[in-house]
Amino acid sequence: MSEGIAKPWALMRHHAGWADVFHIESETPDAVTGFYPDRETVGPHVTYSARAVLARFPTLEAARAAREGGVAEWRKHDAAVKEAQAALSVAEKVREDAWVAWLQAAGEA
Repeated sequence: MSEGIAKPWALMRHHAGWADVFHIESETPDAVTGFYPDRETVGPHVTYSARAVLARFPTLEAARAAREGGVAEWRKHDAAVKEAQAALSVAEKVREDAWVAWLQAAGEA
């Protein structure tokens, strides 16, 4: 019988700002194998690189709480991200306008 995994619950990156809870059933130094308990249908076990694990926890509850805390931390930065995106949009428009103006001037020369 194998010894239990001390922190079998992991958070795996799902998309920016969100992580899925993953139950690790076996692992090697390079990979983890397990399943996603919160999915409607628990499909076949999957294996990922150990680098895919964002964080590990001893219990399902701790992993879920950390996921929710991570979302709250992500949301703290929403306003700054929106401001940066607006500034980027303005800069991209200035660049586009300058490029078109230069090409048009070159065509008229």
